Amino acid sequence: MEVKTVGVACDHAGFPLKQFVIQYLEAKGYQYKDFGTYSDTSCDYPDFAHALAEGIENGDVYPGIGICGSGEGMAMTLNKHQGVRAGLAWNKDIAQLIRQHNDANVIVLPGRFIDNKTAEAILDEFFKATFEGGRHERRVKKI
Repeated sequence: MEVKTVGVACDHAGFPLKQFVIQYLEAKGYQYKDFGTYSDTSCDYPDFAHALAEGIENGDVYPGIGICGSGEGMAMTLNKHQGVRAGLAWNKDIAQLIRQHNDANVIVLPGRFIDNKTAEAILDEFFKATFEGGRHERRVKKI
């Protein structure tokens, strides 16, 4: 995957994992843009998911990483945007498949259900994988 500037967004439940993700990105040499939230104070995930999605749509960031408690709310909100293909991944195999088969441009992590080591393995696979095209391209176009 060709990385531009990685967009990152979370809610309060995803904030601790986002802190780790930012350290991961810095260690790998990736530039990033943090769309919030900036603390573990209760907040509404759509506010930050929409901001990340707009960054993807207008080309400011690519790819994106969204994090909330289960990952589901963040994924649902992100996928309301035409230019976003967000996939929820809780292991490295799913991270690989959402890139290879679905050309996901945002990966969503379930902050309450994975540890830092798992998140690192997931992100490594997401950044390494490439879209296979072929029959998958036809399917992605139908989205």
